[in-house]
Amino acid sequence: MSKIFIYDEFNPEDNAMLQALYSRSASSVEEHVDRVRSSGSGKFMERFYVGYGHSSIADCGSTTIFIEGISILADKAIQDWPLYSGQETSTRYIDMSKQDIIDPIDNDVSKQILNDWMEFYTNNGEEVKEYIKSSYPRGPEENKNLYEKAIAARSFDILRGFLPAGITTQLSWHTNLRQAWDKLALLRYHPLVETREIAKNILNELRAKYPHSFCHKEYEKQEAYWKQSTVGYTYHNSVAPKDGYQFSTDIKTEDLESYRELLETRPEKTNLPLFLADLGLNKFNFLLDFGSFRDLQRHRNGSCRMPLLTTEYGFNKWYLNQLPSNLQEQAKALIAKQVDKIKNLDVSPEKKQYYVPLGFNVNVKISYGLPASIYVTELRTGKLVHPSLRKVAHLMHNSLATNFPILKLHSDLEQDDWDIRRGGQDIIEKTNE
Repeated sequence: MSKIFIYDEFNPEDNAMLQALYSRSASSVEEHVDRVRSSGSGKFMERFYVGYGHSSIADCGSTTIFIEGISILADKAIQDWPLYSGQETSTRYIDMSKQDIIDPIDNDVSKQILNDWMEFYTNNGEEVKEYIKSSYPRGPEENKNLYEKAIAARSFDILRGFLPAGITTQLSWHTNLRQAWDKLALLRYHPLVETREIAKNILNELRAKYPHSFCHKEYEKQEAYWKQSTVGYTYHNSVAPKDGYQFSTDIKTEDLESYRELLETRPEKTNLPLFLADLGLNKFNFLLDFGSFRDLQRHRNGSCRMPLLTTEYGFNKWYLNQLPSNLQEQAKALIAKQVDKIKNLDVSPEKKQYYVPLGFNVNVKISYGLPASIYVTELRTGKLVHPSLRKVAHLMHNSLATNFPILKLHSDLEQDDWDIRRGGQDIIEKTNE
């Protein structure tokens, strides 16, 4: 008869030891628990994990790292990992006007660039809200509080395009001990000094907390290879598609016939079986503002290359089109002035990113198997998705529908992107009332 036990009270190294003992003993975990409590995880982790190279043992112990006061660029560097799990501050719901800004150049010109972006973001919030209200009046049956929250969220959707990427944010990173080292080993060589320092600081904290899991030896050839792959290839420099969007696939339509029933009977909000990923890859290449790219980067079941944030591909028109006409003209003049200033900064393209706002387009390259392609497409066509990303998701839907008519897709293809439910996407404390 089966037995089920749940032990959540142990620290990550103890938890890893508990699970590892299964591989060397047929005894019950009840006995292993006593062994952990009596001996502790230290000697075990030294002997089996680090000493003997059994890195899979570290997969069994997890920890959560909370990181605050870093730029959005460093935040994205940490999240640029297929096994990342965590949360971050949302520019779509949080007023970012009081946040500090990372200024790696720190001279009069760089400060003025950042100040000018933030002045536009901070000074125009109320006017943008009133303009949104005139465009989307509250219906007689709509809750006033919910409506006001939706208006505020929409204004953040618009004005976040003017936030410089150096704006500070915070995030959590839930990871197992093995993945923490694998990721940080690379981040130590990241092109951005800020990111390298963050990686160093996280490693110091982990070594102090879990000394038996983070006492890795350094090997010269391995370190050199990690440096080469990180410094030279963190940001891709591919040429963007001429029309702003491109799709390609190596999935053969005839191979889908064997799975016709699975494809045609799939209910809404239900994923395809993961084994269908072996049919091939769908590759999407398009221009999208960096602010919305960050939402796409959350999808881990595929490849999402990190683009270099520049002014080369222009400011996404959606943000400008949402402003009243007088602010549109102010924004266009500001953008033109700022682009010239950023171009004249005598620093590397990587460092210039701190001064480029989230509304500028980047060259996005993503590759997914069929299940992930459909999941991302359907999720990101929803009305609560940022409109600039939703527009791209509609193009992705059209590509899938055209190339694979056999697919049953549950996408939201309505053009109207206003939804008062945005006001309900919040975390609030429950009351007894």
